[in-house]
Amino acid sequence: MKRTTSVIRRAVLAAAAVALAAGCTAQAADPGGGGASPSTGATKPPTTAAPTGTASPTGSPSDSPTTDGKPPSPSASPSTSASASKALMADGDESEQVRELQARLRQLGHFDRAPSGFYGTITAASVTAFQKKQGLPGTGSVDETTWQRLLAGSKKPTADELKPSTTNKLDTPDARCMTGRVLCISKESRTLAWMIDGRVVSSMDVRFGSENTPTREGTFSVGWKARKWTSTIYHTPMPYAMFFSGGQAVHYSADFAARGYNGASHGCVNVRDRAKLSALFDQVKVGDKVVVHW
Repeated sequence: MKRTTSVIRRAVLAAAAVALAAGCTAQAADPGGGGASPSTGATKPPTTAAPTGTASPTGSPSDSPTTDGKPPSPSASPSTSASASKALMADGDESEQVRELQARLRQLGHFDRAPSGFYGTITAASVTAFQKKQGLPGTGSVDETTWQRLLAGSKKPTADELKPSTTNKLDTPDARCMTGRVLCISKESRTLAWMIDGRVVSSMDVRFGSENTPTREGTFSVGWKARKWTSTIYHTPMPYAMFFSGGQAVHYSADFAARGYNGASHGCVNVRDRAKLSALFDQVKVGDKVVVHW
């Protein structure tokens, strides 16, 4: 009888152990996700670890494992796309690649001036316009995608496209330029037109003096010429100089050829196309008229 009672007691204890284990499993799967409270007693022991698939202690979705139990892939980081669009050229850059960029944009009608090689606000606006036309984000800076689209849509710039000699359009000639032999110089269009009896023989871009040393306006005549001349005041070369008003002259400027309108003269009329000015120098005679106007 004692043996039978002992067997029954062991069976009851085993059943209780099975029931207790089942209760832990159910609690762990409870949507509340919490462990046992101190008041639950032995029938609900505290959970020591969160089972696979439950939320992390911080509750952050990004810290949760995937459905297959593996940790999240680091490739999901948002910095991946940012690195893929790293800028090749942007505002403030200065290089020959920027000059090519500007020349190619000009071919497509997005850049309306001579390439300078400097990436400023005008270049940024031109890039933005190109990007929007291509359906790309209008960042204003050139990433690999933008550059490849530009290469595909344009041709390799020629030497003249990269460093053009004449880019500005002539405006309507001043009435004083319509008769005789005249160097007709417009501050409005920044051009010099060599005219004979109202006909334009040749033209070229020019720049003028700064606010502190302005180029004088009015009607003058060529007083004298010097194929090779160096300024006695500023000690800078003035090739193909044609003096028309005191020390002011039309002459070639290497600085104008290199920097464009980023600089200014000390009052002279600078020309950046040496070949055109050389040909003009041979045609102009002392006494020919010079008109500087707006």
